[in-house]
Amino acid sequence: MQFVRIFFVTISLLASFVVQAEIGQVFPSEKKVITDPVTGVKLAFLTTQAKGDSKIYPTHPQWTADGNWLVFRSGRVAGEAMAVNEQDGRIVQITQGGYFGMLVNARQAMKLYVMRDATSAANKQPRYGNNDADKQIVEVDLAKLFADVNKQQVKNESVYQRIVGTVPASMGAGGDMALDAKEDLIYFRIGREEAAKHLPAGTKVSDTFGLRNMGAGPTGIASMNVKTGEIDIVTVVPFQAGHIQTNPWVSRELVFSWETGGKSPQRMWTVKVGEEARPLFPEADYDWVTHEAIITKDEVAFALMGHRDVGTNDGWGPSGTREKPTGLGIVNLRTNEMHIVGQPKQGSGVWHVHGSPNGRWAVGDDFARDLYLYDRKTGEQMLLTSGHKTTARDHVHPTFSADSKKIQIQSAMLSEDNRSLNICIVYLPEWLTDRVK
Repeated sequence: MQFVRIFFVTISLLASFVVQAEIGQVFPSEKKVITDPVTGVKLAFLTTQAKGDSKIYPTHPQWTADGNWLVFRSGRVAGEAMAVNEQDGRIVQITQGGYFGMLVNARQAMKLYVMRDATSAANKQPRYGNNDADKQIVEVDLAKLFADVNKQQVKNESVYQRIVGTVPASMGAGGDMALDAKEDLIYFRIGREEAAKHLPAGTKVSDTFGLRNMGAGPTGIASMNVKTGEIDIVTVVPFQAGHIQTNPWVSRELVFSWETGGKSPQRMWTVKVGEEARPLFPEADYDWVTHEAIITKDEVAFALMGHRDVGTNDGWGPSGTREKPTGLGIVNLRTNEMHIVGQPKQGSGVWHVHGSPNGRWAVGDDFARDLYLYDRKTGEQMLLTSGHKTTARDHVHPTFSADSKKIQIQSAMLSEDNRSLNICIVYLPEWLTDRVK
C-alpha cells in the first residue's frame, strides 16, 4: 500500500513537470521597483530570482511589437524562452520544443523567431545546435498566445508555433539570426563548407586571429523567406562572421562582424542584399573595435576600446590602449563619417553600447558594470546607474526602447550570490526626457 502511494505521488509529480514545460505557462510576478542608491534613477527589476535569466543581445529588439512584454532567456523551464509583462510583472513561457541562438522579436508584428535542431528532443537543444542536424526556423504567434493566456485558455503549442522552413544540416546553419525590416526574410549564418561553395575563385581565406584561435573563414549569411521557406545566399566572406543584425528602418541592409573573440583586423562590416559586403569604419592596427549596434536609420554605435595599459602589445597587437582616441563611437552608414561621443576617464572605458532611435542619446557600460548616458546634443556624460556588481556573470548589455525613454539591462544588483542576472529597466528621468520635447 505504501508502494502504491509513493507510485501515485511520483506519477503526479511527473505530470506536474510535463504541464510546467508547456507554452503559455504563467509564473507569478517578481517585479520590484527601486531607486538607484548612487544616482537616484528609477529601476524596475522585472525578475528578482536566481533563475538563469539573461537579456537578448543588444543588437536585437528586446520588447515585443506592442511594447508591453520583454522577451528573455531563462532557466525557469530548461531550454525555453520567457516574456515578462513590464506593467504587471507576469512571466510567460513563450516557446515549446527548445531553441538555441538568438531570440528574434519582430518590430511590427507580434511574432518571435527561433532556431532549433529538427531532430533534438524537446528542451535538449545544444547551446549552438548539433552540427549534424537539420535546423528549423520557428515562428511564434505571440499575439494569439498572450490573448489566450489572458483568457486562461491556452491551447496546444501547434496553435502558436509554425515551422517557417528547414535548413539542411549541410549548410552548417548557426543560431545567429536577424529579421529584415519588411519582416519577410530572416537571415542566418552559414558554415564553412557551404560558404566555400559560393566564394569567388582565388579568394584568400583568413586564418585565425588573436589569442582565442577564432576568426577563420569562410562563412556567410543566408536568408529564408518567412512565408515560403525558400533559402537564398546573401553574402560569403573569407572570415568568421558573427553578430548579424538588420537595420530596422532600411530593408535588405545588414551589419555583421569579423568574430575573433577579441580584437579583429576589421571588426565591422555591412552589406545590402544583392551587393558586396564592405568594411564599416576601416580600422588601424591600434584600434580595438567591438560590440557594434545599429541605433538609427543611418548610424551604428560601437566601442572603440581603451581598456589596456598603455604600451601593451601582445597576441592582439598594439591595440586597446589610450595612446590613441577611444570611446563610444558612432559611424554613419551613408557618409562613413565617425565621431566619438564620450569616454569615461577612469577604468576600462565603454564596452557594450547602444543609442536611442530619436538620435538624442547614446549609452555604454564598462567592466565595472556601470552605465553611462551621453547627450549627443550637449556633449554631456553622466553616470546613469551603478552597483550592478563586478562579480555578475555578464555585463549589463544596454538596449534602448523604441520610444527612447528607457533602457533594458541585465543586473546582479539584487542577487544574493552576486552573480545571477535579472531583467531590469532603467527609466530616464523626466528632466532628461523633457530635453527632447
